[in-house]
Amino acid sequence: MSPSVRLQEMIRVIRGARTQGEERGVIQRECAAIRAQFRQADNGTRSHNLAKLLYVHMLGYPAHFGQVVNSALKIVIMYLVSTALFITSQSSRNCVQILATWGMFMNLIVMTLTFQAALCAVHMVRKVPELGELFTPAARSLLSEKNHGVLHGAVVLITELCERNPDTLEQFRKAVPELVLMMKGLVMSGYSPEHNVAGISDPFLQVRILRLLRILGRNNDTASDAMNDLLAQVATNTDSSKTAGSAVLYETVLTVMDIKSESGLRVLAVNILGRFLLNNDRNIRYISMTSLQKIVQTDHNAVQRHRGTIVDCLKDQDASVKRRALELSLALVSAVNIRSLMKELLLFLSSCPPELRAHTTSGIFNAAERYAPSQRWHIDTILHVLTTAGGDVRDETVPNLIQLITTATELHCYTVHKLYRALITDISVQSLVQVACWCIGEYGDLLLRGECEETEPVQVTEDDVLDALETVLQSHMSSPATRGFALTATMKLSTRITHNVDRIRSIVSIYGSCIDVELQQRAVEYNALFKKYDHMSPSLSSTAPGPASSTAGGDLLDLLGGLDVTPGETHTTAERGKEMDGGRDGVKYQLFWNEHICTPPSVTVYEKNGVTLKLQTDTQTDTGMTVTLTATNSTDGDITGLTLQAAVPKSVQLQMKAPSGDVIPAHGLGQVTQTVLLNNPNKVGLHSVSSWSPHACAHPQWTKN
Repeated sequence: MSPSVRLQEMIRVIRGARTQGEERGVIQRECAAIRAQFRQADNGTRSHNLAKLLYVHMLGYPAHFGQVVNSALKIVIMYLVSTALFITSQSSRNCVQILATWGMFMNLIVMTLTFQAALCAVHMVRKVPELGELFTPAARSLLSEKNHGVLHGAVVLITELCERNPDTLEQFRKAVPELVLMMKGLVMSGYSPEHNVAGISDPFLQVRILRLLRILGRNNDTASDAMNDLLAQVATNTDSSKTAGSAVLYETVLTVMDIKSESGLRVLAVNILGRFLLNNDRNIRYISMTSLQKIVQTDHNAVQRHRGTIVDCLKDQDASVKRRALELSLALVSAVNIRSLMKELLLFLSSCPPELRAHTTSGIFNAAERYAPSQRWHIDTILHVLTTAGGDVRDETVPNLIQLITTATELHCYTVHKLYRALITDISVQSLVQVACWCIGEYGDLLLRGECEETEPVQVTEDDVLDALETVLQSHMSSPATRGFALTATMKLSTRITHNVDRIRSIVSIYGSCIDVELQQRAVEYNALFKKYDHMSPSLSSTAPGPASSTAGGDLLDLLGGLDVTPGETHTTAERGKEMDGGRDGVKYQLFWNEHICTPPSVTVYEKNGVTLKLQTDTQTDTGMTVTLTATNSTDGDITGLTLQAAVPKSVQLQMKAPSGDVIPAHGLGQVTQTVLLNNPNKVGLHSVSSWSPHACAHPQWTKN
């Protein structure tokens, strides 16, 4: 008796059931028919019935009644399974003793048993790789079989042998023509009900053969040439509308990319991945973008043709697809498409999930830094990102943008007007507010003039500017660092305005009793400048010069915590930071990289209580610097325990040489030096801290560490 319905038909009817009761009825009828055939001992339909029972079991329905009682076949299969289990717990020597019967298994007429024997051999090789050479001759002979199950087991076994033994790999490279013929037969064969899956002839065997060809053709010109035509044939004749066809095509693409294939074939593989991007299945779109991500560096132009489809995937609802599309879009940015692609990325940033914002902003900043067509475009892009997702940017964004604005001398007026408008619109984005306050403090005079050719001029009064800064200082949304920027900007405006100096002094004096220690310290220092050093205010609050400026050399205190040293003879500027640590006799020193900076002279960064610290930049490149710290002591007693500590971001490599000593002799009779090597490819700001403990000092006032 033939089966009531074929497996495919049964699956179709079950999937089409509208209710669970209808599905249960279909399964009960099929199970009844299978029981009847088992009672009649109809061996011709047993394999079909077993397949249907497996599907019924996968659906969760009972299928235990279908156990096959075939004593001879059952005993042999149990022997193979016990052999595989025996491998897991015994040594390879014991395994060899039971392999004498392997030839018997391979010569059995029952093809199902041969397939099981091949899979058993795979498990043996995985557990004991040195047994692989025992199975090589038998595995080679199995390629001549016609049964697809046996061929599948043989290909899996050969794949395992080739992956674990280079000698076996070379041996099976001679079988590439045979594998190619086998694959061509599957691709060009007509309809076969026994092996057809969604219009593809045995896609499982095709995938296994392609995977083996990829291993055999890797780093081998002869094997790669032998399979180029086949791969082109598979790529053009396989229907990708069904999942089975997509699986075969995906394996084909991986094989093309892994072997030494022709350039035209690689372009064809990229186009297949491009078609996958249009598939409704999100899993297929995801694996397509994952594959494109791996080859975008080597086949950039081919991948670039599918940029529009990739950008459309940014709108996908699936988070994993959206993340992969973002990574691939950032990898496609170049000097040619920076403007158009950046528009899409900025549009995506405005609506992307919170978990992707940090990655998106970081990628946009890196792309803008590498391919910015102009400084104005670069500044506008960063300001747009800060306005959209300022809370998710990296910590070094603020100093990097400040450095960019400083170098763009002709855009100072445009930038300060744009930042002022952003400041009075929204003060919740801390990074944007910090840059705006810094820019107003440095270029407030350009803002008050109301003359700007780059943008529509805005008439701003002194009171308007001070109102904006005072709003930042009083806002509960402002962080301590943001208030520090605003207070410093207010102080600097005292030399750029004429009618509101008293108001500035009043604002600064209020924060002399602030609960925040850092802000209080700044306010006290600024009040001291107003009272004792008012004649120095124009110099102390002067605008930080750009990298190409040239002024007389000197040490001017930057109220943002910087020290400007501009040797006239070198026509360069080194921007450094220097601020006293309120809790100990130490000094923080900040270094800003600039590609135009030359080696500056020795700079005194600390001079107090008889101790003098100097920093000397010995050598400097675009991304590297060698700095030497020199400490001298003019007191009557030696100072011991000198240490140099450096805090750098993760992107900076720091190497500290051993100091020449840890004791600074009294009366200036000696000095202690230490060399620091810095590798700073991203040119971010660095801070170093020097501290000492004068345990041997004769003066009682030295009590701090």
